[in-house]
Amino acid sequence: MTSEPSLIEYPSDFPIKVFGHSHEDFMQAVIDVISRHDPEFKASGIESRNSKTARYISLTCTVRAVSREQLDAIYQDLTDHPLVKMAL
Repeated sequence: MTSEPSLIEYPSDFPIKVFGHSHEDFMQAVIDVISRHDPEFKASGIESRNSKTARYISLTCTVRAVSREQLDAIYQDLTDHPLVKMAL
C-alpha cells in the first residue's frame, strides 16, 4: 500500500469545525476530546456561532496538528461523541 503525500505540512495550526445541538455541555465535551490529542490546545481561541434558531452551534477549534494520525484520531473521537453531529 502506497501512502499518498500529505497536503498539510506538519506541524501546523489546523482549524476544525464541530457542529452539534446547543447544549450546555457541548463546548466542554469538544474541549475535552481535542485536549486528549493536543495537550497545548487553547480553549480561549474557540470561535462559536449559533444557528438562526439557536438550536445548533458550531465551534471552530484550531489545533496544533503534528501528524495525519493525530488529526484522524481527533476527527474519530469527535464524531463518536454523542453530542457532536458533524466535524469538518
